[in-house]
Amino acid sequence: MTVLITGATGLVGQELVSLLLQNGFTVHYLSTSKSKLVSQNNYKGFYWNPKTSEIDLNALTDVEVIVHLAGASVAKKWTSSYKEEIIESRVLSTRLLYKTLQKNSHQVKQIVSASAIGIYPNDFNYIYHETDNKVDNSFLGNVVQQWEEEVNQFEKLQINVAKIRIGIVLAKEGGALQEMAKPIKMGVGAAFGSGEQYQSWIHIQDLVAIFQFVIQNQLSGVLNGVAPYPVTNTELTKAIAKTLGKPLFLPNIPQFVMKLILGEMHQILFSSQHVSCRKLLDLKYQFKFASLDKALNDLLK
Repeated sequence: MTVLITGATGLVGQELVSLLLQNGFTVHYLSTSKSKLVSQNNYKGFYWNPKTSEIDLNALTDVEVIVHLAGASVAKKWTSSYKEEIIESRVLSTRLLYKTLQKNSHQVKQIVSASAIGIYPNDFNYIYHETDNKVDNSFLGNVVQQWEEEVNQFEKLQINVAKIRIGIVLAKEGGALQEMAKPIKMGVGAAFGSGEQYQSWIHIQDLVAIFQFVIQNQLSGVLNGVAPYPVTNTELTKAIAKTLGKPLFLPNIPQFVMKLILGEMHQILFSSQHVSCRKLLDLKYQFKFASLDKALNDLLK
């Protein structure tokens, strides 16, 4: 099967490409950077530029599934111009894919899009399921809502739409875990705020395996891409310190301090989303890293 991936050179994209190639898929990918285009037998890059609505139509040859991961990182300071880029990178790229399929003949049967658990309102007690449709009244909530609305358009073209709401991705090569581990390694790690906020995490290998699972089973609708046992920020901080064999003795970092350093983006560290993956478990997806200890041992040792 041929799969077209956007955002293939990002953290999750690279891991997904390597999993799909190992399992005999042919991978086409779209990149805004001409220098990142390679052409091998089963791995080919094609140029696109969502800002100018340019796309190489050869990218769609034999493609049955689109995996849409493209989007500017939210882990950068949210200036007003960067906030625009966060939204545009998701909305314009999705819209260009939609218009391209609308105007040209193709064989696409399914689109599997990344989304984020940031759509769920900040809550210390509630457990979120895929059926919850409240949207967090924040910049991130708004971003994810706009993104999902654009992806839903593909249903008009009789294409199966799956949206994977991704939690905090734990990986070796970058992302949140490595940032959290840095101060702990230097002996200055501490939890944020009350430390009671829930953080729904997932090991990157499980995340990409879920994407493959959704493709192979032609699933549609919303799926929460999180591991079965979310933890509080305090538990996560302690577990990282324990895995690294480092002490934690500093008091929790107050919210106003992080607000001074990060601005509006500090919300990511303090908002609480306790998210359930019951739907994936019911569909018989088997997690390789269900427990945090096992995930951290794999990634930090």
